[in-house]
Amino acid sequence: MFTRKDLVKLLLPLIVEQLLAVLVGMADVVMVAAVGETAVSGVSLVDSISILIIQMLAALATGGSVVCAQYIGKKQPENACEAAGQLILITTMVSAVIAVVALLGNRHLLSMIFGKVEDSVMENAQIYFWLSALSYPFLAVYNSCAALYRAMGNSKVSMYASLVMNAINIAGNAICVFGLHMGVEGVGIPTLISRAFAAILMLFLIQRPQNVIRIRNLQELRFNGRMIEDILKVGVPNGMENTMFQFGKLFLQSLVSSLGTVAIASYAVASNLVTFEYLVGNAIGLGIITIVGQCVGAGEWEQAKQYTKKLVLVNYAALVVICSLMILFRNQVVGIYNLSPEATRTSAEMLFAHSLAMVVWPLAFTIPYSLRASFDAPFTMYVSVASMWIFRIASAYFFVKVLNLGVMGVWYGMYIDWVFRGLLFVKRFHHFGQKRKNL
Repeated sequence: MFTRKDLVKLLLPLIVEQLLAVLVGMADVVMVAAVGETAVSGVSLVDSISILIIQMLAALATGGSVVCAQYIGKKQPENACEAAGQLILITTMVSAVIAVVALLGNRHLLSMIFGKVEDSVMENAQIYFWLSALSYPFLAVYNSCAALYRAMGNSKVSMYASLVMNAINIAGNAICVFGLHMGVEGVGIPTLISRAFAAILMLFLIQRPQNVIRIRNLQELRFNGRMIEDILKVGVPNGMENTMFQFGKLFLQSLVSSLGTVAIASYAVASNLVTFEYLVGNAIGLGIITIVGQCVGAGEWEQAKQYTKKLVLVNYAALVVICSLMILFRNQVVGIYNLSPEATRTSAEMLFAHSLAMVVWPLAFTIPYSLRASFDAPFTMYVSVASMWIFRIASAYFFVKVLNLGVMGVWYGMYIDWVFRGLLFVKRFHHFGQKRKNL
């Protein structure tokens, strides 16, 4: 169903888009680092919450893109358009509720999640959290429209929109932080403006008549229980999986915050840098949603399985290059952040260990995209939630509190979690297609 040219046209823009997202995240941390380690720590704490919310919204977008991709495979564009309207409706409503809770809760939520941290860190976190919360509805609309374009096999549009959004963000950061000498608000305000612009742009583009999937009129934004149920079949398990995963990471962030500002800063920088190692795999995962979704919709289960295997091998080929570069130049890239010598050394150690452990990552995180696209999302949810809490968190607390391994103990617990996930997902994928669920 997909030629090599089709795969390249779909995946290359997705890789570029993921790269842009990583670079902007890195630029944010670098610019905030110019303000000081307490600012880096404050932004890091809020980002761990924002990632949780973004993952929840992305899960709903994934549910919508799976439904739309399967309708395209079934040659039912009218249903695909109707599902698109329902996706935008539900993600906007959910994100608005989350934003209100975040705005009203602010310091109370931060204190409840992270406990007692330095006053200067908390002050920075409060400011950044407030600005981030305002941007959540815009981000939800952008992600939903981008997911719909990917479901059509057109990832160029979201790539260009991401390029514009990130250009606005970086330029705004430079002006506010270096030109106007603002603190964390100098990063938060440009993020809000760039996400609002991207949301309006994508909402305009998704209405174009030449799109297979488009919003044709306001009636498609009226509540449709059956369509929303189809979206939630994938979105809810995926959302629960991502939410529990991020809640687990928040627990770990709280554990890290108890180790002091140096640990928080080094963990933030290392976590930021290793996103380069994830970007190709994440892009391939988004592509798999489209490819496997359309194959399953057309009843081509064997093709879906073969495409998944091929793309996992592509992921490994990319990881050989990326992780090798990370190991060789780890001291130089960590040095960009201008941390204290102790935090710099710890970040470099974390980056080295993470690069070696990536040999397991595609099995644990790329293969599940194929399962979700075939309506096997409940299984990935059960495995991911159980593994996160039983293996990653329990192991991390053991390594940190009992063996006194410091912040590296959090990393070791993560690797144990990856191995368990990988084993179960590979076994499940071996039986892919035997349980044939359709819309």
